[in-house]
Amino acid sequence: MDDGRGAMTLEVMAQAESPIPLDAAFRVAPGELLALVGHSGAGKTTLLRTIAGLWRPQRARVAVDGVAWLDTQAGLDVPIHRRRLGIVFQSYALFPHMTAAQNVMAAMDRKDAAEAARILDLVNLHGLADRHPAQLSGGQQQRVALARALARRPKALLLDEPFSAVDRATREKLHDEIIALRAHLEMPVVLVTHDVNEAQMLADRMVVLDAGRIVRAGTTAEVMADPDALRAMGIRELAAMLPATVAEHLSDGLTRLDAATGPLFLPTVAAAPGTRLRMRIMAHDVILSRGRPEGLSAQNILAGTVARIVPGAGLEVMVHVALGDQEIVARITRRAVEQMRLRPGDPVHAIVKSMSVARDHVARQQADPAGSEGGA
Repeated sequence: MDDGRGAMTLEVMAQAESPIPLDAAFRVAPGELLALVGHSGAGKTTLLRTIAGLWRPQRARVAVDGVAWLDTQAGLDVPIHRRRLGIVFQSYALFPHMTAAQNVMAAMDRKDAAEAARILDLVNLHGLADRHPAQLSGGQQQRVALARALARRPKALLLDEPFSAVDRATREKLHDEIIALRAHLEMPVVLVTHDVNEAQMLADRMVVLDAGRIVRAGTTAEVMADPDALRAMGIRELAAMLPATVAEHLSDGLTRLDAATGPLFLPTVAAAPGTRLRMRIMAHDVILSRGRPEGLSAQNILAGTVARIVPGAGLEVMVHVALGDQEIVARITRRAVEQMRLRPGDPVHAIVKSMSVARDHVARQQADPAGSEGGA
């Protein structure tokens, strides 16, 4: 939604001693979605407020497209209304006396009803332009808030826990819509969320914060395979994202998916054949076998190679299994690794029960963002 796609990189550096210690720096490339995750009080929202101009650390620099909005060393602090930002809050923050279209037009430099209608259509609110917030569901109100943020033609989009106020079913729909909408977004996007599943489903990269410092920054796959990052997020469970394509819906209620290593079967996936998906597979749901097992009820048996073996906490070990150019993780005991005499390079079979993949752990595959190689 901005002609400057090739250069719209968001650069953030912030350091402070109070109200919380803060020392973090990262970059977000054009079209990329970066998730800030961590415990409550880790500094996620403080960094978002720094970008927005709602808080000024002792030392900081925020720039988009090479143009600084905040540079404490140079004495520069562009006020919030002059930072071309779109912000979506958890609480929607809509004007109750305005219609959906009027809420969207309130963010425009020049009121344009046709453009407001186009943006509302983009977020799947066709036909609801004349309704007031009280006449809309929570999910619809959040879509209006997103449309209003996009109406500013922002150079960066900030999402502050945007889906935490809606129920699970609505949240799943909004996740799919954000993934579809990203094909139209050309600005860097920063998502603050406490939901690791949400971060892994939506983000290209993650920055894990703990006590105001970055514990780990990288792709979702890299972060979710890092025990230190998981501890900082308050979780013990590793999970891998596996891409696949919907092949067919079977009469017994299963959907067959085609993956790099062969077919996968899940309970009915609400997507047409040909749809590209990503599945979040929890490490504790993966069983390993040296040979291809026979006579199992599990439908998904994936041939792979042990990529690496990482000791976990206590008796557990994380075995990373390469499946073509993808990877899955199994959380098993040290005894199992010793009994199976597993070593990197060994052929193994990863077994995943069809019913172990939760419905909200399956999402549409977003298009590869431009500039996704940008580092943190």
